[in-house]
Amino acid sequence: MKLKRKVKVGNIEIGGGAPVSVQSMTNTLTADIEATVNQIKKLQKAGCDIVRLAVCDENDVNSCRKILSAVSVPLVADIQFDWKLAAACSEIGFAKVRFNPGNIGSNENVRKLTEVCKANGTPIRIGVNMGSLSKSVLDKYGRSAQALCESALEHAALLEKFGFYDTVLSVKASNVTECISAYKLLDEKCDYPLHVGITESGGGLQGVVKSSVGIGSLLAIGIGDTVRVSLTGDPVNEVIVAKKILQSLGLRKGCEIISCPTCSRCKIDLSAIHDKVDKMLEGVDIPLKVAVMGCVVNGPGEAAEADFGVAGGGDGKSVLFRKGKTLKTVANDEIIPELKKLIEESKENNGKSIEQVQ
Repeated sequence: MKLKRKVKVGNIEIGGGAPVSVQSMTNTLTADIEATVNQIKKLQKAGCDIVRLAVCDENDVNSCRKILSAVSVPLVADIQFDWKLAAACSEIGFAKVRFNPGNIGSNENVRKLTEVCKANGTPIRIGVNMGSLSKSVLDKYGRSAQALCESALEHAALLEKFGFYDTVLSVKASNVTECISAYKLLDEKCDYPLHVGITESGGGLQGVVKSSVGIGSLLAIGIGDTVRVSLTGDPVNEVIVAKKILQSLGLRKGCEIISCPTCSRCKIDLSAIHDKVDKMLEGVDIPLKVAVMGCVVNGPGEAAEADFGVAGGGDGKSVLFRKGKTLKTVANDEIIPELKKLIEESKENNGKSIEQVQ
């Protein structure tokens, strides 16, 4: 693990000790300006720091002129093969382009692209995965972590040939162990900031688990400067999962709920209460830990580190506690409003309001 050089993407810094940033990608048609702008704004509201768009042709470039002027979050153009599209995106104001220079046919084209990106201060993210390995690398290493690493460094060397170093690298695979190994190798061999993710991780629980294990394992040992969780479906879910991964490792501030798995001692509908508390804390980005425990036998003690919490009791009543100390007993139908009141009164809340739970 080494401190990476710093790359600036719009107002977001990647590497150089900057906080780990969260990325996602739109899945609307880029040419559909209204739908794409709406999705970008939803991603930003969810906590996304950088948003990527696929740019497939000149029509998309023209659409992006309007998209860029309609949003405030830094945008990245995702380009395949056509260096002229990458150059055009740099010219119109994209904060970064995702492009593999080894795929554009000649060194002269690489030179032209680097000149445009230098002139506009546009970084390039080299994104290698198991499906984009060159024949020479495949012949030498097969589909392996070593192949991913060497391929990324080959692409980076092409940019370096023309004096371009404003680069971010990624080496994604759907196999979690291969992906982790590739990033470890790359981390040892370069000082470029690393964009970390598990590609094609799937959807639902499988995708969440694979991404959490892969990304979390790397971040836990200090590898990774920006992350993208890849999930099938609504990209807002990618941002939510990414933020929770960062929060679990202490890399991003935010609200955290701790809750027990329940047992026969539980006399309340803990799952429903958990969901209401989760809804109540949406968008509250302060370092706050709230406990939702099934019984008073272990509740306050096991959750002593929580800022506030509730422990289910009998006879339709439950106990509210702060830092493991009991505050009062309340009726079960008063748990949410009473908990909300405690949190809003907390000095740690810094005056931020929690939305009323319906």
